[in-house]
Amino acid sequence: MNDSERPRDACGVFGICEHPEAAKLTYFGLYALQHRGQESAGIAVAREKTITAHKGMGLVPEVFDMNHLEQLQGGSAIGHVRYSTTGSSILSNAQPFVVHHGGKSYGVAHNGNLVNAHILKKEFEEKGSIFQTTMDSEVALHVFIKNLKFGLDQALINMVASLEGAYSFVLLTGKGELIGIKDPNGFRPLCLGKLNGYYILASETCALDLLQAELVRELDPGEIVVIHKNKVRSIKPAKARRRTFCIFEHIYFARPDSTFFGKNVYQTRKANGSQLAREAHVDADLVMPFPDSGNYAAIGYSETSGIPFEMGMIRNHYVGRTFIQPTQSMRDFSARVKLNPVKELLAGKEIIIIEDSIIRGTTARTRVKALRELGVKQVHMRIACPPHRFPCHYGIDFSTRGELIAATKTTEELRDFLGLDSLHYLSIEGLLSSTGIEDPEKNFCKACFDGRYPVDFDGSLSKDCLENPDD
Repeated sequence: MNDSERPRDACGVFGICEHPEAAKLTYFGLYALQHRGQESAGIAVAREKTITAHKGMGLVPEVFDMNHLEQLQGGSAIGHVRYSTTGSSILSNAQPFVVHHGGKSYGVAHNGNLVNAHILKKEFEEKGSIFQTTMDSEVALHVFIKNLKFGLDQALINMVASLEGAYSFVLLTGKGELIGIKDPNGFRPLCLGKLNGYYILASETCALDLLQAELVRELDPGEIVVIHKNKVRSIKPAKARRRTFCIFEHIYFARPDSTFFGKNVYQTRKANGSQLAREAHVDADLVMPFPDSGNYAAIGYSETSGIPFEMGMIRNHYVGRTFIQPTQSMRDFSARVKLNPVKELLAGKEIIIIEDSIIRGTTARTRVKALRELGVKQVHMRIACPPHRFPCHYGIDFSTRGELIAATKTTEELRDFLGLDSLHYLSIEGLLSSTGIEDPEKNFCKACFDGRYPVDFDGSLSKDCLENPDD
């Protein structure tokens, strides 16, 4: 069951070039990336100059069985797991999206959100183009195919020049070429790996680990890589912009065993908790997370504060995605079925709850109320990121300020709403320093915290996005 309180990302992508078991390896790669999207899954393979695909609604093992994988014969493959931010959650919007044009086949899988897709789509439709889906990914493919008359490389260069927003693409051609593209700001992750001489593209390094592949490197912002016949060709056409990698990958989206900028996500989240303990210490009997999102920051808070770490809430790992909502009289049942408190551990105690974020707040309120009814003496909450006060337009599903409780309530008002004794957020400065990245101010997008958007919504670049030697 996806908790409606949690922010959700726009997808995970994977690709492998010219491997005899491409579809099966893509299946396992998507398994490792399942946390990035649970609405749909798909795999496309190239064989004999054409691309075939299988995709469906649901988790990876629900969409694919051995028969499906056996039928997906081909040396190169791309795969996708989806959570929709642009386009409805329906089968026609599942990816990879495959088209046939001029006797050739092309497929695309996309992570991110294009802020000028509606403008481009209107221009194409006015010239007679027909769209099969409501995805911005299809718009990107139209741009690519429109420019193929200039050759593959120039088509890719023109595609990057035309698109604005956040995107990491993996493309597949009928010839078996595997192409990776990262937007010029580098919002979304994409890395290059190698398995016994075969090249791989993946959203996160955890997918490489599962396959026992080596990490070659992360793609640079604005970089295009074309992989064919076990060779990698890099194209860097984009004018230099400031890197604005989504900092929420470190806070929540990425698996803790993944690595960005050479820094492990698990250790970064522990560092967030340690910094939070230095900024907002409070005496208590124990530190605990609401599993699983706050686990690693809670460990860091405990180690730095010296307050014991306990798992005061036990998660039911067998709650299905399709869990049926019970009657109105039990409307909070869905929150309680997922986590259950350890009564004997918590009753009469003063506790600190560590969360990675608060988006809408209603589930946290229900859980705090349950702890109070259990007899917990004091409940303090510490959040391992700053308050979310601004919507995201680059691939996270809170697109309006009205969805963000911190946008309408002060910290004191939110503390009262949640029923807490105290509430503190990690500062932006503390969050940035915890990444361990050199000059983090110039490497991350943090618009959801400070409202400074690096790419304008109408498609033109904002002033502080471009490289400025005086900045």
